[in-house]
Amino acid sequence: MGGSEEVGGHGGPSPPLLLLLLLVPGPVLAAAPQPGEPRNVTLELSPGWPGPGPPPNVLHVRAAGTQSTVHVVWSSERGAPTGLLVATDRPDSVLHINWTRLLGPDPAGALSVQPSASVRFAAVLLLTKLFEEANSLGPGIYPPYPLTNFSWDQLGPTLNASTLTATFRGRPAADPAAAFARGSLALRVRAFADHGRPRLPPRLLHVPGSCQLQLELDGVAPRGNRSVFGLEVLTLSRGPGPRPGPLPRLEELSSIDDEYSPAVFQLVRLLWGSPTSGFLQWRPVAFSSPGAERGGALPARVDAPSPATGETPPSLLLRAFFGPGPYPDLTALNLSWGGPEGAAYEDHRYLSWSALLGVGAPPADDFSPLVLGITATALGAPVLLLLAGGLALLLLRRRQSEYDLIN
Repeated sequence: MGGSEEVGGHGGPSPPLLLLLLLVPGPVLAAAPQPGEPRNVTLELSPGWPGPGPPPNVLHVRAAGTQSTVHVVWSSERGAPTGLLVATDRPDSVLHINWTRLLGPDPAGALSVQPSASVRFAAVLLLTKLFEEANSLGPGIYPPYPLTNFSWDQLGPTLNASTLTATFRGRPAADPAAAFARGSLALRVRAFADHGRPRLPPRLLHVPGSCQLQLELDGVAPRGNRSVFGLEVLTLSRGPGPRPGPLPRLEELSSIDDEYSPAVFQLVRLLWGSPTSGFLQWRPVAFSSPGAERGGALPARVDAPSPATGETPPSLLLRAFFGPGPYPDLTALNLSWGGPEGAAYEDHRYLSWSALLGVGAPPADDFSPLVLGITATALGAPVLLLLAGGLALLLLRRRQSEYDLIN
């Protein structure tokens, strides 16, 4: 009997591994997404504020890379809470604020990123109205809470430069029904200098330079039974120079992996530009308890973006960066949280929803190690059984061939 021949050379995979590679779907075995450009991320309250008095609620996140810089500015001053996202192609670009003009009667042009020629993309988000609608005992729609009329706490005591977090917390300046007597609306901003996921669901994948916005409604008395709350968001963007940017588009993705947010298989994205210049990304779920327990999940819905109608709400950052208007490309979309069944806001008088804001292509969820392990086990076991059966059959045939026929 001649020498046995090795199956597979030193440079190639063995048959079991080869069959596994052929049978397992490509996306399952795809490599995990690589971290984005390394960035030095800082968080600062009212940069360059000359005083006197406490600094205004203007938060600046600067994420400087080796070839570019991302600036994110949030403010609750003089109008709707507003977020400004600016991407530049220089690592040394800086935010400049003319405080005298910004806090004066006409703030147009008071805020800029220098050098101005380095700006490749800019977008703004205005959080304008908090809605409430009764979801049982007949239809009931209550007057919205205009966020332009909210009074906001000082941002300074909540700012943590080491964890890159800060919280805007506010209540209506006039609250005749005392719905906010023991509650508040909070907007938590968290910047990221690394690649990873937060500890609590929905555990959105983040990249260096991206920011998480968490909306939290806590202790507010609902006006209806099983109330559904919603938020109106206005947005516009600009490309290089003063020309209007592309209209945003909504995109929904599906996955078989829900380990990071159980029972949620979708990812929703608001995208600016093609290819994508910037994004707002979230999972269609909110939570009715601070621990984000699975049993307290609330469905989150979003309407397709549409042209904004009516008068543009006041916004300090909108006028300061984009000028006095008009803004014909202003786009509106409505988010809502809750439904007729399952958990409800009134269970704990609490609601939390998170989204990720960033530039470039949004980070894509890969299959988790748990799903990869389950898939490899489920598909690998039959392959190993098949190989074992084939090997046994081969050995049996070889043993039979060793006997000579007797004439």
